Amino acid sequence: MINRKKAPKIHDIEMLSLPEIPVHRLDNGMTLYEIQMGTQEVAKLELAFMAGRPFESKLLAARATAGQIKEGSRHYTGHQIAEQMDFYGCSLSFPFHMDTSNVILYSLNKHFGKALPLLEDMLAGPAFPENELQAFIRRNQRRLEVDLSKNDVIAYRQITELLFGAGHPYGYNSMPETYAALQREDLAGHFNRLFNSSNGAVFLSGKTTPEMLDMVNESLSRAIRPGHPASAILPDVPQQPETQKITRPDTVQAAIRIGRRLFNRHHPDYFGMYVLNTILGGYFGSRLMANIREEKGFTYNIYSMLDTMHYDGCFYIGTEVGNEFVQDTLDQIYHEMRLLQEEPVDEEELAMVRNYLMGNFLTMLDGPFNVSEVVRTQVVEGLPMSYFEELTEKVRTITADELQRLAQRYLSREDMWEVVVGV
Repeated sequence: MINRKKAPKIHDIEMLSLPEIPVHRLDNGMTLYEIQMGTQEVAKLELAFMAGRPFESKLLAARATAGQIKEGSRHYTGHQIAEQMDFYGCSLSFPFHMDTSNVILYSLNKHFGKALPLLEDMLAGPAFPENELQAFIRRNQRRLEVDLSKNDVIAYRQITELLFGAGHPYGYNSMPETYAALQREDLAGHFNRLFNSSNGAVFLSGKTTPEMLDMVNESLSRAIRPGHPASAILPDVPQQPETQKITRPDTVQAAIRIGRRLFNRHHPDYFGMYVLNTILGGYFGSRLMANIREEKGFTYNIYSMLDTMHYDGCFYIGTEVGNEFVQDTLDQIYHEMRLLQEEPVDEEELAMVRNYLMGNFLTMLDGPFNVSEVVRTQVVEGLPMSYFEELTEKVRTITADELQRLAQRYLSREDMWEVVVGV
């Protein structure tokens, strides 16, 4: 019998690792990663193609292509596709990421074989109807008009453009005329060039069966044609940090973004920066939160983050404050960065951050779909399957001295770009 009056013992989370992931080769040459877990009769099928911004031949072609695949195929209209997916209780989406275009199908196992032919037809030949493309353009132009009235959106667009350059895939910003220039041929060309069997991977997760694997193999091998891996041409990025202020006197709050170009997950300092960023502004108990929100009361929310892409990455801090608090907030942000350079993190704070991150890692292993996300990230980024285990081990063992050295290397004020929008 369990004594419910006695609390369980608290203990540290030990080494975490991914379960063993079976790897299969489809008849068309694509690699399929099977995450066979869970107790419910439900499955997730995801395809990830290297078809994001670094591989575009025209601005916004990647996003537009991902958004239009479901709007019609050789044998079905977009309405028919949506109606059939709803009928079988399935969820179909085409999320766009900076480097990849993905296809995600959630389905009950009993209806998986009925939903797969619809997906096959879309991937074999999307129609890209002209009327749907024009609706997509108008929709996004209206959304952009609304977004450009918000200081935080302007600040984010500006800091990424400064960090990478206006001509870089990670740095360019969409404009109404960029959307207007899109043509159906741009989408069809992007799809035909990049959605091929040599330029993507497949992830099947849930309570999978050999029959489901056979169906996926047959369906995707028919739908996805052979091709070549994508290659990206990336221009040089700006090197000299600068400060930029955009005045918008009709607003009562200013948006602040401070950041610098950094690196992707392959860099040897990524693990340490992952922990250091958490301490500075990566969770609710961070130093920026404790100082600028809780003690000073300048803002409701402030954060820092590592934004990692396939070829590059950046670090930035973001917040919105009243116009009268802008300079004080900037001073306090740089003060917290300087403290991390000058004083080692004490053991109590480091232990709290370790426990927080290890708890997050446990969540990432909770269920087949979460594990699939981890596996997909590692595969798309070209990381070894041991990467997750290496990250958790580094979080458990990193020292305060290591974190101080990283702060001295990457958190210097003279390396930071600064954008303030509002005052």
